[in-house]
Amino acid sequence: MKLMRMDTEKRTINKMNSSKKEQKKNNPQNSWGEVALWYDSYLETNKDSYQEKVIAPNLLRLLDIKKGMRVLDLACGQGFFSRKFKTAGAVVTGVDISAELIATAKKHSQGIEYFVAPAHKLGFLKDNSFDVITIVLAIQNIEELNLVFAESRRVLAPKGRLILILNHPAFRIPKRSDWGFDPKSGTQYRRIDGYLSSTKNTIVMHPSMKDSEETISYHRSLQDFFKAFSKSHFAVTRLEEWISHKVSEKGPRQKAEDLARKEIPLFLMLEAQKI
Repeated sequence: MKLMRMDTEKRTINKMNSSKKEQKKNNPQNSWGEVALWYDSYLETNKDSYQEKVIAPNLLRLLDIKKGMRVLDLACGQGFFSRKFKTAGAVVTGVDISAELIATAKKHSQGIEYFVAPAHKLGFLKDNSFDVITIVLAIQNIEELNLVFAESRRVLAPKGRLILILNHPAFRIPKRSDWGFDPKSGTQYRRIDGYLSSTKNTIVMHPSMKDSEETISYHRSLQDFFKAFSKSHFAVTRLEEWISHKVSEKGPRQKAEDLARKEIPLFLMLEAQKI
C-alpha cells in the first residue's frame, strides 16, 4: 500500500510539473511571473543595477516630467520605474501581464493605478488618454510587436510619445553574441554570429541552478522596429545608445574591458511620436 501511495504521489507531482510546463508553453509571455520574487528583490536591494544607475536617470531626463503628465508604464513589472515617474510628478498607470508582479507593485506604492493585462490588449484604457508610454526592458519579451504599437497609438494623445528601452539588438543577441578577448592585441571585443533574422529564445535565468526559471526573449533587428513604427503611424524622433557604468577590477584585462564598455553600448533607446 505504501508503494502504491508513493507511485500515486509521484504521478501527481509529475502531472503538476507537466501542467506548469504546458501553461508556460501556452502563455510564454507570462514567464516573468515565475521570477517575480527574485526580480523584485534584485531591483529593490541592488543599488548598483543598470536600472538604477543607467536607465532611470537617462529615462527621467528624456521624459522631462511636468506635474500632471500622464504616463503609461507598459509591461511595468513590479513598478520600479512607475514609482520614479510618480515621484517626479507624473500621473502614472502601470500595466503588466504578470499578476504576481502587479501584486508586488501594489504593495510597494500608493497613488498608482495598476492593471493585469497583456501589452497588446488595453481595451480598458480610453483613447488619447496618455502623454507618454514607456516600455522598459520588456519589448524583447513580447511577441505581438505590431499589436502593441497599434494599441499604444490608440491610447496616446495627439503627438504623444512612445519610448522603448531594450537590450541593444545589434550587440546583445540571445545565443548569437558574446564577449571575446584577443591576447595578441589586448582587445576586448563583441562577437556577433547573427543579427538580421528574428528569433525566439528560451532564456535560463539562473544557469548555475537546477530547474532554473526560464523566460522568453524575441530578437528583432533595428529595421524590424522601424517598420513596425511606420505601420502603426509613429515617427521615430530620437535614438540613443547607453553604455555600462561599471568598472572592471584591477588586472591584465581591466583597460581593455573598460574601453569596450565605453565603445559597445548595452542598451538602445527609441523614441517615437504619434502622427
